[in-house]
Amino acid sequence: MTALTSNLNLIPQHGKNHQQHQGSCVVEEIKGLIKVHKDGYIERPNIVPCVTSDLCPKINVTSRDIIIDSVTNIWARFYVPNSPQKKLPLLVYFHGGGFCVGSAAWSCYHEFLAMLSLKVGCLIMSVNYRLAPENPLPAPYDDGLNALMWLKKQFLYQNESSEFEWWTKKCNFSNVFLGGDSAGGNIAYNVAKRVGSCEGAFLRPLNLKGLILVQPFFGGKERTLSEKCMEQLSGSALNLAASDTYWRLALPYGEDRDHPWCNPLVKMEELKLLMMPMLVCISEMDILKDRNMEFCDALGRTGTRVECEVFKGVGHAFQILSKSQVSKIRVVQMMDCVKSFMGFDSQFLFDLD
Repeated sequence: MTALTSNLNLIPQHGKNHQQHQGSCVVEEIKGLIKVHKDGYIERPNIVPCVTSDLCPKINVTSRDIIIDSVTNIWARFYVPNSPQKKLPLLVYFHGGGFCVGSAAWSCYHEFLAMLSLKVGCLIMSVNYRLAPENPLPAPYDDGLNALMWLKKQFLYQNESSEFEWWTKKCNFSNVFLGGDSAGGNIAYNVAKRVGSCEGAFLRPLNLKGLILVQPFFGGKERTLSEKCMEQLSGSALNLAASDTYWRLALPYGEDRDHPWCNPLVKMEELKLLMMPMLVCISEMDILKDRNMEFCDALGRTGTRVECEVFKGVGHAFQILSKSQVSKIRVVQMMDCVKSFMGFDSQFLFDLD
């Protein structure tokens, strides 16, 4: 399918019958983020503004939106440093939001990823996938895999069209990483697992070099200590009640939190499919801390190279939602970790044509 640049409609649509649902029965709710009514009507308040791809010229990064699949309405926002002297790695990124909310157009992601692209020195493809409960799992995994297949097509046919050369000419397609935060980290993991199950043959000559998971959203029926005991900080975006609600809305009907898509440790043999390096960024004050640590330990026992970084004094999604001085310092440290993990040195850089 030919990809088209589009002026995307970023205004949330509540539907013509929004008013009549004001007093109807709400069966699931995460305050300020999502309401699911008994008749299936879904409200997502505009708690975070959606913005266009425009960036301040001082940032020195170009950003544009491209449609990936017009049938499923999957699109991606690209971030490309303006003055690279070498071809750059590509990070395929998935936003967070418990699979149920969020957008690649959210202002907080737009600001964070533009800065990440500049500081790390990489291209970023931020995928806007379908949301639950309208599209429960595995729909986001399907969208992630389709995004990779679309990326492969751009590499194979880049010399036949100049439409996307503003980013393809700067991209080292043999140095691709998958990443994401929270639910996006879960998506990156499960997409990579699918790729690993067939040894990545269908993606060649695209080459996945590693995974970057930021506070990956995993769960389980048995509570961890941090889930039971940790109070939600003002700068942390996740509490236990919200976590449980997200999973009820995202998992297929009848499944519980010990489904492998939620709890990867219930099928340890599947961890062995991920024979690629991994960076896991964990927040000290996040209820997911212990679960993320257990995930890293399990991966390490399979022989996978895992870099586990714990960021002190910050909570879930601090890198996009918290403006505290501590958070700002930790964001810089996180970007340094990502840059180091992506092996940003001579062995991965190629001269521009």
